[in-house]
Amino acid sequence: MISPLAQIHPDAKIGKDVTIDAFSVIYGDVEIGDGTHIMPQVTIFSGSRIGKQCQVFPGAVIGAVPQDLKFVGEETTVEIGDRTTIRECVTIHRGTKDRYKTKIGSDCLLMAYVHVAHDCTIGNHVILANAVQLAGHVTIDDYARLGGHSGVHQFIHIGAHTYVGAQILIRKDIPPYVKAARDPLSFIGVNSVGLTRSGYTKETIDQISAIYHILFVEKHPISRAVELIRTNLADSDVRKEILAFIENSKTGIIKRYSKNGDED
Repeated sequence: MISPLAQIHPDAKIGKDVTIDAFSVIYGDVEIGDGTHIMPQVTIFSGSRIGKQCQVFPGAVIGAVPQDLKFVGEETTVEIGDRTTIRECVTIHRGTKDRYKTKIGSDCLLMAYVHVAHDCTIGNHVILANAVQLAGHVTIDDYARLGGHSGVHQFIHIGAHTYVGAQILIRKDIPPYVKAARDPLSFIGVNSVGLTRSGYTKETIDQISAIYHILFVEKHPISRAVELIRTNLADSDVRKEILAFIENSKTGIIKRYSKNGDED
């Protein structure tokens, strides 16, 4: 049902069984997939693409131009997958000429007051708790969980199946399958509970633990740790993924927490 009190541009493409509640504003060049519910007082600007069976709660703003002084009006988009929930007062900005899109996958949950800046890429099944703030160009891989009030510096990469504590400043890349917390942000273990829930076998989790034991616990330089992992541990998909993440990191990865309160 579309409320007569909603304002919808005639060029907007609205799918089947879409609900748009009162006082929401839908601009032109917007696409909304079948079965999606747009609740009251939502603003969806041009360039927004929202998938099927999503829920967008009151006060959310999707597709506003980026807060980037280099933006000069280029045609860019926000793309949101299917079954994603956008809670109250979330803001998601369009891309710039860096990536030309801000992308959020399917089956994600963005809790109240989350901000997703320009050119961010968020995978599937990601949860961003209340008031997580993403700067521009951030990449978050599938099944990552970020605690409330965390702030992510621009260009940071957060790997798949990570669990990040609340009220954290994230200034380094977080490799996949780990837990990260404390101040400064540090490796505190493998996300074994999350991996078990996602169907990873004990053998795979044990190999992930062995990789990170070499990388973080044995205190080798990164280059030496990578060499030891390749030499001493069997090849596997998770080994390839972790090593590729480390080698492609542009900001450097987090370190292990030490008892004196500093990074090792």
